Amino acid sequence: MASGAQRDRPELASAIDFMRGGDGLVVWKLDRLARSLPQLIETVAHLETEGIGFRSLTEAIDTTTAGGKLIFHIFGALAEFERSVIRERTRAGLKAARDRGRTGGRPPALSDADLAAAKAMLSDPAITVAEVAKRMNVAPATLYRRLPGGRSGVSIDSA
Repeated sequence: MASGAQRDRPELASAIDFMRGGDGLVVWKLDRLARSLPQLIETVAHLETEGIGFRSLTEAIDTTTAGGKLIFHIFGALAEFERSVIRERTRAGLKAARDRGRTGGRPPALSDADLAAAKAMLSDPAITVAEVAKRMNVAPATLYRRLPGGRSGVSIDSA
């Protein structure tokens, strides 16, 4: 199943291509078809031009009737409003967290001191990158990411 937030939805396109005039597209809920009013109206307008009806079971909308078309536009506007409110709340929450000094994302696996210790160990040719990674409790890929060029990127001066 593809999300209603995605614009390119091959499953929906296949279903619509399969349908013929007189058929009807039935969805459980409006937000399963589209996440914005313009996208929803565009999709239902396309269905109308193809002679395909549209029904939403949860909202009891049937666009083959005048009343159903009216309800469709009202529920579409409400769905877009709800999504906008969620987006605003998310942005406000992220801004509040940033204002408190919090940042998102995963904390770095290696501190600057850890990285310096790894460089010192790697300056010894007898110690492998895998051994250093095991001692630092990280994956070898983490060391390669932080030390471009791997062992060859470590010089005696940088340790």
